[in-house]
Amino acid sequence: MRTITLYLATLFLLFLSHQVVGQEKYERKIEILKAQKEKITQQEKDALKFEVKDINRRLGKGDLSPEEAKLLKAEVAKKRAKNIENRIAIVENQILLLERNQGDALAIVETDTITHEGVRLGIDIDGRPAFSFRSREWKKEIKYDRRTYSDFVFAIGLNNAIIEGQSLDDSPYKVGGSRFFEMGWQWRTRVFKQSNWMRLHYGFSFQFNGLKPDDNQIFVQNGDQTTLEEFEFELDKSKLRMDNLVFPVHLEFGPSRLRKTEKSFRYSIQNQFRIGFGGYGGFNLGTRQKLKYSRDGEQVKDKFKRDYNTSDLIYGLSGYVGFDGILLYVKYDLNPIFKDAVVEQNNISLGFRFDL
Repeated sequence: MRTITLYLATLFLLFLSHQVVGQEKYERKIEILKAQKEKITQQEKDALKFEVKDINRRLGKGDLSPEEAKLLKAEVAKKRAKNIENRIAIVENQILLLERNQGDALAIVETDTITHEGVRLGIDIDGRPAFSFRSREWKKEIKYDRRTYSDFVFAIGLNNAIIEGQSLDDSPYKVGGSRFFEMGWQWRTRVFKQSNWMRLHYGFSFQFNGLKPDDNQIFVQNGDQTTLEEFEFELDKSKLRMDNLVFPVHLEFGPSRLRKTEKSFRYSIQNQFRIGFGGYGGFNLGTRQKLKYSRDGEQVKDKFKRDYNTSDLIYGLSGYVGFDGILLYVKYDLNPIFKDAVVEQNNISLGFRFDL
């Protein structure tokens, strides 16, 4: 009998404890929801300040007239007031639901909050977040006008040399076999504030200029002179490649389309004619010669990495013309290919350039 009494007493105490804990939990939920009402008002007020500040910035830059700024301020103020009204109504309904059911109701509320502090996406179950994601804080203002863009650039085409006293038709290098490749990164900045007809392009590129001698010849370095000499075996391939790091700068001209909204001001050159003139300067990173030939019935591949008296400093002129990101491209080295050469040679390239 005593055992049964103790068992019943224990159950009664557990029941009372559960009731007390449940009541405290219920009251805590109500407190949290009431606190949320105050936080909602503050969030929307802070967001309104942020939007008004952005409108004033645009007004100061001349992107908006005083009448347009006044209208926009009225619109954002009306929107934020409506947000406060709707969000507080949601919280008050949650409070009524909990009070009616003494805290036993299960509430699932999607919470998507966007403020100047960041973005929170998630689901709250019973007043607690079951899933939540919060972005980094927005520390920068919305970029209304972008004057600078960046692109990956690569170019490919034919390579050759203009030799002093000779025409290009008399070049000792194969026209189809001598090629160049270029890849790099560029920035494009609008020169004028209210017009995009002139842009400044600047960046860096890796250039790979190749020359393939004709008539079974190879490059031979004799002291401070580099000349072409006939090779003793029948060549399958003979190629000299010069690897350069250069920093191009171009002035680009051409029409563009203006795309303007309440939040952005953009000039687009998509599907537009473009023409650019400029130059480049940089350094020679290395020079190497590759040979492929047969000797005693065996295939031989030789690679020689030497300077071959090639110029250390690279500088020249370049230009392009085309539509959108597909451009006809030409470049010409003002520096000679080989230093102190008896007959000066200058590298020239013609091909296609792609701005991606």
